[in-house]
Amino acid sequence: MFIQTESTPNPATLKFLPGKVVMESGTAEFRDAASAAVSPLAGRLFDIPGVTGVFFGYDFVTVTKDGPEWPHLKPAILGTIMEHFMSGAKVMGSAAASDEADADGEFFEAGDENIVATIKELLETRVRPAVAQDGGDITFRGFKDGKVYLNMKGACSGCPSSTATLKHGVQNLLRHFVPEVQEVEAV
Repeated sequence: MFIQTESTPNPATLKFLPGKVVMESGTAEFRDAASAAVSPLAGRLFDIPGVTGVFFGYDFVTVTKDGPEWPHLKPAILGTIMEHFMSGAKVMGSAAASDEADADGEFFEAGDENIVATIKELLETRVRPAVAQDGGDITFRGFKDGKVYLNMKGACSGCPSSTATLKHGVQNLLRHFVPEVQEVEAV
């Protein structure tokens, strides 16, 4: 099994491509070992000293670190991912749900349904695919008083360039296509 590794704009995060589907639908993010208990793979990755975050996309795993340099961590991470996929074990436990369940926490005013639908379509078709290339994800959280609230995950969370991505990329795109959008903010 060959696992490709790609750097991300976040120097503390690397993207690993095992050549297999990681999450059939949705995404999953783990910011600590306790939350990783629902995923055998994430749990094993958190057993590696220095791992502080794990994110699963459709065909990739991003790992965030603190402390040790990548040359010291990469072999252990690659070995863990390879062993997991070679064993045939599931990525998520049976009781686990993807982060897409977050949709229940969305907020917007009655009457803004069409605006929100347009925002979501732009995010799905133009923003999320580009952000996934960098090992992360951006999801809609809400829209109120001209402000769009987005949740940044994976490599995007804590990335030094995430503010520029939000303000210059996503905000400009949304303002161009949806005149009601005045500002974009991460939550």
